[in-house]
Amino acid sequence: MNIKPLADRVLILPATAEEKIGGIIIPDTAKEKPLHGTVMAAGDGTKDEKMILKEGNEVLYAKYSGTELEYEGKKYLIMRQSDVLAVINK
Repeated sequence: MNIKPLADRVLILPATAEEKIGGIIIPDTAKEKPLHGTVMAAGDGTKDEKMILKEGNEVLYAKYSGTELEYEGKKYLIMRQSDVLAVINK
C-alpha cells in the first residue's frame, strides 16, 4: 500500500454492500453504506494516544465517519482511530 496515514488516522477498505436480500436485488441508490471494513494501513499514533489498531483488523465505525477517497480504482475511508467503534474478533 502506497498510502501511509499520519498520526492517529487509519485507512479502511469498507466491506461491500449487499446486492440481494431474500432474492430481491437492491439498486445502487437504495443500498445501505456498510459500517464495517478492514484496516489497510495505520499511522503511528500521537504522543497522547498510541495506535492500537493495526493492518488487517476488522472494525466497526460510525455511519458518517471518515473521508472517502479513491485510489487505484478502489474506494477507501480515512478516519481517526477515535471514530472506530469496535474491533471484530473472529
